[in-house]
Amino acid sequence: MADNNHSHFQHLYFILTGIPGLEQKYYWMAFPLGAIYVIALFGNGVIISTIKSELSLHIPMYYFLCMLALADMGLALCTVPSMLGIFWFNYKFIAYDACLVQMYFIHIFSAIESGVLVAMAFDRVVAIWNPLRYSTILTNGVVCRTGAVILTRAVCVVFPVPFLIKRLPFYGSNILSHSFCLHQDVMCLACASARVNSLYGLIAVIFTKGSDSLIILLSYTFILRTVMAIASGEGRLNALNTCVSHICAVLIFYVPLIGMSVIHRFGKHISPLTHVLMANVYLLVPPVLNPIVYTVKTKEIRRKIIQIFVQTKITADGWRLPV
Repeated sequence: MADNNHSHFQHLYFILTGIPGLEQKYYWMAFPLGAIYVIALFGNGVIISTIKSELSLHIPMYYFLCMLALADMGLALCTVPSMLGIFWFNYKFIAYDACLVQMYFIHIFSAIESGVLVAMAFDRVVAIWNPLRYSTILTNGVVCRTGAVILTRAVCVVFPVPFLIKRLPFYGSNILSHSFCLHQDVMCLACASARVNSLYGLIAVIFTKGSDSLIILLSYTFILRTVMAIASGEGRLNALNTCVSHICAVLIFYVPLIGMSVIHRFGKHISPLTHVLMANVYLLVPPVLNPIVYTVKTKEIRRKIIQIFVQTKITADGWRLPV
């Protein structure tokens, strides 16, 4: 009878968790976290504005980079504000529906980023395998359709997740393990069997990140075979050099993802601190490091950042009172 009475009950809110054991240092930790947030938004914003304004960057490689920057900004906007609320204001509450919305968008932007990395791998395959036909194979129409497919796949795969959570009763603990809402974290608090959620989550991960990582691996196997067929050592080096930024972006995204997945599935005995840190690294590192990697490798983006700093200095000097 008790189970029947509570079968449709849901918590009004969940309680987010910061970093266990470091509660006394939350206020000071908020400053580097705020800096990470600013760097992520500024860096990705500069990439988007530079690609938009520089005609020389209006090629598929940089269109895909623009998509990657948008996904990174989305991840930062979904996660960091709730973390800053915990660390700076000790505000740990998130409404039930708001939690579902945050979960939905975190997983969507994560799936989009994975799909964009696949598109960028295909871009590198075409550029190295058949550079003379690069512009005819990867036309603007193909790039737009690719972006639409990536977005549609992410939305369709993640769409059932909030509804699968909504059907579960929650009348036990409402304390989450992270500073933001993730499907696997909320699912563990349900007071009923979450086998369907767990199975769907596994299928969704295999269909998106699992298949994407396999495609990227096969792409680079083909790229290496193509590069090894180039006669000159300098030509091989130049060809591989065009892939460095993308390889870094793939490693930045997939290494924390694999680590977090392994710990979640097989590391039940590991301390909660490790779980929290891995989730934070997975969601916070790509939006910060990707702009840095592409800024180092792209002179137009470096020039744009220098221009912004020079204009800022000139403006600041203009407001300075004369001595």
